[in-house]
Amino acid sequence: MRSGTIGAPDPPRAAARPAHYSIWRDTVARSETEAPARHAPAPSARLPFVLVHGAWHGAWAYQRLGAALATRGHPSLARDLPAHGLDARYPAAFGDPADAAALAHEPSPVSATTLDDYTDSVLRTIDEARALGHERVVLVGHSMGGLAITAAAERAPERIAKLVYLAAFMPASGAAGLDYVRAPENQGEALAALMCASPRAVGALRINPASRDAGYLAMLRQALFEDVDDATFRAAIRLMSSDLPPAPFAAPIATTPQRWGSIERHYVACANDRVLLPALQQRFIAEADAFVPQRPTRVHRLASSHSPYLSQPEALAEQLVAIARASGEPAASLE
Repeated sequence: MRSGTIGAPDPPRAAARPAHYSIWRDTVARSETEAPARHAPAPSARLPFVLVHGAWHGAWAYQRLGAALATRGHPSLARDLPAHGLDARYPAAFGDPADAAALAHEPSPVSATTLDDYTDSVLRTIDEARALGHERVVLVGHSMGGLAITAAAERAPERIAKLVYLAAFMPASGAAGLDYVRAPENQGEALAALMCASPRAVGALRINPASRDAGYLAMLRQALFEDVDDATFRAAIRLMSSDLPPAPFAAPIATTPQRWGSIERHYVACANDRVLLPALQQRFIAEADAFVPQRPTRVHRLASSHSPYLSQPEALAEQLVAIARASGEPAASLE
């Protein structure tokens, strides 16, 4: 009972707080008011990235790059394309060790996957990233992923602030990925030697990352991971799929200056690439600039092999952040 108040119970006492409570409270209060001013980048500097992987890979390929982007204040989102990553399906002959003879003939379980499947997947991922509060994203495609981002950009240019081709296919309007694989500019590429089945026979572009053949693995490393450290290379080949659907490579992609061409476009060229040779990368850039001269491609360069997201994630993140934060010059009318 309180003295002077008949019948009224004493109010409950607040629990005793530890001595450090006031320090913790003051620290939190300061961080809530000061941190945004000191650390939060302007909204335009926090554009989210959507990262689209290349052939035989998955969202796992961007783990290091995603972390490097996050430390620089940029969220990113990567998802497995159909028939890749957790959605990959393997021939029964693929094992440890694989049955090489059977691999050469067994039909692929992913042969029905199309470019539209890829494009739909990319657009869904863009919408997931836009849920972070931005109307548009920076869309990055590596290698074969360039086909998917090209088709997605033509379908939904209003959702994309910037396109970034990372050592990627950037086909001319009406062209297909296959039109470039054996182009004169790509003579001497290192990927064709890795095929372990006829695409017509099995319905896939099939490689064997589970091979125990030291010579084959050396060629695989030279083609895709030449400057990747040994431990990362060993981990990566255990995550790769074996079958790449051929239809997305064979599908012509029609683009227009008014839609695909309206988006600020960047190309990150890899100087030591053995899959898409530097001469072919330059051809992609020249064709795009001839198609949309009002908005030329902005070219960035890395002294890397085909997979800088594994070999040079910090350097690549620096380039991507610079791209995201740069204010674009408005293009001349595309009408």
